[in-house]
Amino acid sequence: MTASPRPTNPPENSGGRTAGRILWLTVKLLVVPALCLIALVFGLAVGYAVLGGRPVSEVFELNTWKHIYDLVFAES
Repeated sequence: MTASPRPTNPPENSGGRTAGRILWLTVKLLVVPALCLIALVFGLAVGYAVLGGRPVSEVFELNTWKHIYDLVFAES
């Protein structure tokens, strides 16, 4: 009983499969940071406006975040 040798040629990927992988990688690289940015903005708005009781428009002002930075890192 001898087994016949299997062919050792690696299977070739079709062009569509490789293009699909590249497309999926591109989508992941673009969508994940975009979703993180959206979550950050939403979290800032909820935390500052809802929990802090301040106007939502102040979330996007640079002076607000400079003031918060000064409060956190001020020497006592």
